[in-house]
Amino acid sequence: MPAMFELRARGLMPAHWRLVGSAGDDLGTDGFTAILRASLEKGGGPPPDWEDVAARTRYVGGFFSAEEPGDLPRVLAEVRGELLEESGSDPLVVFFLAVPPSAFPSITQGIGRHGLSDGARVVFEKPYGTSSESFEELDALVKRTLSEDQVFRIDHFLGKEGVQAIYTLRFANKLFGAQWDRHSVAQVQIDVPETLNVANRASFYEATGAALDMLVTHLFQVVSQVAMDTPYDLADPESVLFERDAVLHRFRPLDVENDVVLGQFEGYRDLDGVDPHSEQDTFVAARLWVDSDRWRGVPFILRTGKMMARKAQLVALVLRPEDDPLSAVAARPNTIEINFSGAGGISLGVTVKAPGPEARLSYGHAVLDLDDVPGGEPLSPYASLIDDVLRGDRSLFTTEAGLRAAFRSFEPLLGPDRPRPLPYEPGGWGPAEARRLVAPFGWMLEQLDRVPGE
Repeated sequence: MPAMFELRARGLMPAHWRLVGSAGDDLGTDGFTAILRASLEKGGGPPPDWEDVAARTRYVGGFFSAEEPGDLPRVLAEVRGELLEESGSDPLVVFFLAVPPSAFPSITQGIGRHGLSDGARVVFEKPYGTSSESFEELDALVKRTLSEDQVFRIDHFLGKEGVQAIYTLRFANKLFGAQWDRHSVAQVQIDVPETLNVANRASFYEATGAALDMLVTHLFQVVSQVAMDTPYDLADPESVLFERDAVLHRFRPLDVENDVVLGQFEGYRDLDGVDPHSEQDTFVAARLWVDSDRWRGVPFILRTGKMMARKAQLVALVLRPEDDPLSAVAARPNTIEINFSGAGGISLGVTVKAPGPEARLSYGHAVLDLDDVPGGEPLSPYASLIDDVLRGDRSLFTTEAGLRAAFRSFEPLLGPDRPRPLPYEPGGWGPAEARRLVAPFGWMLEQLDRVPGE
């Protein structure tokens, strides 16, 4: 809701609109607008013309499914008629399914069976399936109701300014683009530690864990953004999707014995809703291989977990040392670092001469915070992606083919060879065993005093 009204404040919403909430609870429109207002008050507060907003809002209580349409078709027909009269053109209908994934099938079937699918766009929150098998079942059902260009599988990581900045960093700057391959890059780290507990999501975590919640969705998608080849036309969404999907198809299946470390923070089993003998992971580090000409032989190391020492979202490209005497005594490897949290930032880790009379090498950072860049104001990730839905731009959304390839690579972690999670102390960096995945460089995030954009 805040993202939608962020678009409205920026003049990016259509002039004529209606918001229809629908859920099983019998809230009534007044109850729904009260929830809406409370949501907006957590941010910058409701807009000055709140009464106009409330007048454009409707609520439909009762369950909606293929068998039980309830009042939703009738209310949608009413608001479509109102918008047609106001604007003189047939309105676009966007369904945003902010519901448990178990509800996707019945709601999708209902959209088709009750005549609501023609020309509509449907946004599916993650997870879009929890395994290759469940993904195929859900996608087959969706395809019986909707065409692919109507389907928007949202991943808010792809809407982040820092992730989108990778495009221009690579393709508009020879300084970086010339280094963006296996000849110059020794290792890529995508590091998303979190300081949060899972106390209010313990039952969710028991059913999913860190790997399923973060790896196959968010972090695999960031890898595809980093590793994709140059699209034929960056302004063409289908061209961007093609190259991103091509990378996902080149992911090697995870080697769970050698390339995956799972962890569970101490105290997790004591939380309400958690099995006292739980083997669920709250931490995952994985080494992923991309078998493309550009990246063959370069490890992509992914890490995320709860109750860790620092909250961050960082991509770090560790550059290969030059084969010369100076590189042999350099303090640290050169790096290109992209922060994709908040407004984001870019930094370069470079070897420099330490000031003074001695020929001594040191290490420094050149930092560019993206919110300091003139001429623009960043959108929040959800606002950016909802704007794309309204414009019909699918370039930052996941596709059927891409998710199928992602699950194929992730599938070994769902099988009998899944490693047992190792205990780690809350407030630390996870199991020590994960450090072998980033040898000989170590985790770049742990060596940074300041993340660009913080």
